[in-house]
Amino acid sequence: MSDNIPVIAQKAPFPVEVTEGKTYFWCACGKSQKQPFCDGSHKDTGFQPQKWTAEKDGKVFFCGCKASQRQPLCDGSHNKL
Repeated sequence: MSDNIPVIAQKAPFPVEVTEGKTYFWCACGKSQKQPFCDGSHKDTGFQPQKWTAEKDGKVFFCGCKASQRQPLCDGSHNKL
């Protein structure tokens, strides 16, 4: 794998119930075993986790394919892979 191309964790979003004001760290490299969140697997890659804070309680859909233009959230890009 090239260090500038993320691993596709899955070709579907990850639905997650989030809590208002809580900060989440989305895995950008695709290597985390705790998808969609970072577990430190990006070490020695060109990737860093993306910090995201929930504006309200509810379900959001985190990108699983790592191709979304709205990262860390899904924009449907997985449908084009």
